[in-house]
Amino acid sequence: MARGREILRPQLFKFDLNLKTVLWGGDKIAAFKGMTIDSHNVGESWEISGLQGRESIVAHGEHAGTSLRTLIEHYKEQLVGGRVWRKHCTEFPLLVKFIDASKDLSVQVHPDDTLAHRRHDCSGKTEMWYIIDAEPGASLLAGMSRTITPSEYLEHMRNGTLLDVLARHATHKGDIFFLPAGRIHSIGAGNLLLEVQQASDITYRVYDYDRIDSNGKPRELHTELALDAIDYTVSSDCLRHYPNNAGNTRLISSIFFDIDRLMIDGNYRHAMPHDAFLCLMCIDGSATIDCGNGESVSIARGETVLAPACVRSLDIAGRATIITATV
Repeated sequence: MARGREILRPQLFKFDLNLKTVLWGGDKIAAFKGMTIDSHNVGESWEISGLQGRESIVAHGEHAGTSLRTLIEHYKEQLVGGRVWRKHCTEFPLLVKFIDASKDLSVQVHPDDTLAHRRHDCSGKTEMWYIIDAEPGASLLAGMSRTITPSEYLEHMRNGTLLDVLARHATHKGDIFFLPAGRIHSIGAGNLLLEVQQASDITYRVYDYDRIDSNGKPRELHTELALDAIDYTVSSDCLRHYPNNAGNTRLISSIFFDIDRLMIDGNYRHAMPHDAFLCLMCIDGSATIDCGNGESVSIARGETVLAPACVRSLDIAGRATIITATV
C-alpha cells in the first residue's frame, strides 16, 4: 500500500481464507463455501477479524496483502467511520465467523466490558448466532432454565450437573439467538451458523463433557473466573423472532451491533449506515454489488465483503440472502 495516501476511494474488500481447525469441527464450511480443502475438523472460518494474530488480509486489488488493522491505521474514519474511529481507534469492533459444530462445543461464558477491561484490558464479548442450517434434532444451550445462585452454580460444578439448569433450544434454519455477555451457552452438534460478536477472544470454559485434548489431557476449565461473569437469571430473549419478508429486515439492534437480513431478488439499493462500515455475509444465492465506483464485486454463498464508511450506497443485483452487520 502506497505511503502518504489520504483518500480511500469507494471500494469493497474481500479477505483471504482464514480457517481454524478444532476438536469439534467438521466438513460443512468447505461445502458451504463451494470449495475443496485438505483440512478436516474445520470449526471456524474467520471472515472479518482485526484481532492480533488472526487478522484478515485483503485478497484482491490495490490493497492485496494488507491487513485490516493496517488499512484502519492508514485510512482511519474513511474506513470505519468517524464515530467508530473515535470510540475504537485502530481496533475493528466486530469479529465475524462461520461456525460448523460436528460435536457439542464446550459450555462457556464471556465477561462483559467492565469485567473484561478490569481483568484482561480488552472488551467483553456479546454475540449473536444466525442458524444457516441445522440437522434434524440439533439444539444448543443458551441461558438458565431456572434462576440459581452463584453457590448453586459451584455445587452443580462439583456434582457435574450443570447441564440440568441450562436452557436447551431446538434449532432450525433461520433462527436468531442473541447472547449478551454473561449468558452461559454452548453450540450443539449439527449446527452450521454465522456468528457476529464484539472483537474479543476472551472465553471462560465451564464444562467440556470430560473431553481429552490432542495431548491426552482434559482442557482447562475456568470455574472461578466464570463465577463473577455469569448471569444466573432466566432470559426470555435468547431466541429472536422476526417477519419473513423480502427486502431489508432488522434482526438485532443493540449497543454492540446492528444485524439486518437482506433478501434480494432482482435489483436493490441499500443505504450505508450513518458514519460506519458495513459487513455483508452471503448465506444463500449470489449477487453483484456496486458501491458507486463503476466496479461490481460478486458475492456468493459463504463469501463476505466489507464496505468501508466512504461508500454512500450499495446497488445489489441478483438473487441472494445476505446478513449485514455494523455498529
